[in-house]
Amino acid sequence: MAPSAPDAPQLSPLIDYTELSKHITPESLWVLIDDTVYDITAILTSHPGGKGPLLKWAGKDATNAFKPIHAPGTLNTLPHNAVLGKIDPTSIPQIERVLSEEEQRIQKARAALQPPTAVLNLREVEALAETVLSATAWGYYRSAGDDERTFDENRASYSHWWFRPRVLRKISQTDTSCTIFGLPSTLPIWIAPAALARLGHPDGEMNLVRAAGKEGILQGISSNASCSTAEVMSARQPGQQLLFQLYVNKNRAVTEELVKGLRKAGYSGLILTVDAAVAGNRERDQRAKGDFTGPSHGTVGTGAGAGVAHAISGYQDPDVAWEDISWLQRLTDLPLYVKGIQCIEDAVMALEVHRVQGIILSNHGGRSLDYAPPPMTVLHELRHDRPDLVKDREVYLDGGVTRGTDVLKALCLGAKGVGLGRAFLYGNALWGEDGCRRVIQIMRDEIVTGMRLMGVRTIEELRPEMVRYVGEWRAKM
Repeated sequence: MAPSAPDAPQLSPLIDYTELSKHITPESLWVLIDDTVYDITAILTSHPGGKGPLLKWAGKDATNAFKPIHAPGTLNTLPHNAVLGKIDPTSIPQIERVLSEEEQRIQKARAALQPPTAVLNLREVEALAETVLSATAWGYYRSAGDDERTFDENRASYSHWWFRPRVLRKISQTDTSCTIFGLPSTLPIWIAPAALARLGHPDGEMNLVRAAGKEGILQGISSNASCSTAEVMSARQPGQQLLFQLYVNKNRAVTEELVKGLRKAGYSGLILTVDAAVAGNRERDQRAKGDFTGPSHGTVGTGAGAGVAHAISGYQDPDVAWEDISWLQRLTDLPLYVKGIQCIEDAVMALEVHRVQGIILSNHGGRSLDYAPPPMTVLHELRHDRPDLVKDREVYLDGGVTRGTDVLKALCLGAKGVGLGRAFLYGNALWGEDGCRRVIQIMRDEIVTGMRLMGVRTIEELRPEMVRYVGEWRAKM
C-alpha cells in the first residue's frame, strides 16, 4: 500500500468585510489594517491614545489612520490571538473615491509647488508646508503650548543680539566643519529629534537620515519616530552617525531593554529628553483632532480632543528624576546628553553632579510649558554666571532657529552646536529628501555668508565679543 500523503496545511478562511463591519462595540472591536483583520478589544482601555480613535475606526479599514503615527512593528505587540485573519478582497465594498475638500486643497497645492531651489529661507519653507499638510499634521507639527508665547520668544530672542563685525579680514576661504556630540560634522547644526515624519511623507524619518548623511551633519532619532530602527539604519550613508532620543517608559523594563540595545543597533549617543514630563497644552493640535480622545494622565477631564501629542505620549513616565541618570549610565556606555535644561541650577546638576557628556538647552520648541525661558536667554545666563561650564563642557541648544545668523549668535555665546526640528519636518512634507537637503543648504549658505561678513573663517573664531545684547547697545547710544 502506498504511503498516505501528508495532511495539507489548514488555511484560515478569509474574513468577509460584512463580518468585520459588525464588530464595532467595546465588547467586540475589530479593525482592518492593510489586508489583515485585528481584534483590538483587549487594548481598548490601555491604548495610549484612548478609546476614541479605536472606536472611530471600529469595523473599518484603519490603514491610513494607523500608519502615519505608528512605527512599524507596533502590531507585533498585540496579543497573538488579536490576529484574526486576512480580509476577503472580493467582499470589500467598491465605493467610488471622492476627494474631500482637504484632499482637494492639498492636491492643488502640490500641483503648484515649485522645485526646492525656489525657496530662499526657512520661513518660506514653513509657509509652503502648511499648504500641503493635512490639518492633523500641521496642527501637530506647528503646535505650541497655551498662548504660544514661548514659541514666539524662542524666535524673537535671537533678535535681541546684534553682531560686532570685524572688517578687512581675508575671508574667501571659510570652513564650517566642527565636532558636535563628539562626532565630526560639516556644519554646527544637527537635526533635532522630531516625531512622526510620516505625517508629512511616506518615507518619514528615512528622508531626514538620507539628507543628513549626504550633507554630512548629525541627526537625533526620536523615540516616537514613525520609522523603525531597521528602516532608519537602512537609510544611512556609510559611516553616518546617529543619536537616539529617549523618553523613559512607565514600564522601566521596556526602556532598559531598549537602551541596552542602542549601541548594537548602530547609535552613537543617547539624548534623554526632560522638558516634556507630560504633554503640553497644544491647542492647535487639539483643534485639528477635535474628535480624538486621549489619556488624561491622571488630570481632571477625559482627555477628549487631546490631539496627536497625547496619542503618542501616554507611555512616558512623568516621574523620571535625577537618580535615573545614573541608572541610564549603568545601562550603556554611550555618551549621555540631557535635553531640556532651562536654568543654571539644572545645568550644574547635569554637568557637575551627574557628569553627563553634555546638555541641550531647550524648552521643547515651546511645545510644553508656556513662558519657559528661550534657550538663548538660558545660554546668556549660563555664560554670565558659569562661563567655565560653557567653555569647558558641551553645551548645545535648540528652538526657534530660522536663520543662519541665529546659529552664529548662539555659537558666539559658547554653544557647541544648534538643533533644528520643525524645519526638517516641513522640508520633508514638501519635497521629501530633497526638501530636507534644501533646508541644510539654506542654513549652510546663510552661515557661510554670515561668517564672512563678520570677518571670521572658522567656527573656532566665533567669540562672545562678536555679539552684543541690543539692550546694552541701546543703553550706551
